[in-house]
Amino acid sequence: MKKFIEMLIKELVDNPEKVKVEEIAKDKNSIEFTVEVAADDIGKVIGKKGKNIMAIRTLLTAVGAKEHHRTTLQVIE
Repeated sequence: MKKFIEMLIKELVDNPEKVKVEEIAKDKNSIEFTVEVAADDIGKVIGKKGKNIMAIRTLLTAVGAKEHHRTTLQVIE
């Protein structure tokens, strides 16, 4: 899933080399992903009214459900 998120985010931003994705296992069935992007790319990742980030989270939830994981996604400056 980490590579999936990384691919999605890199396609949205102007500085794909500054994208960093970390995977943190909270417990047996829960995974938290943190995404770090350049300051000028945060707006592109979030999108108007949060539509981009909501779509990414929806995809992440669907992929995680196939593997029986609960997932969360945080965007960091």
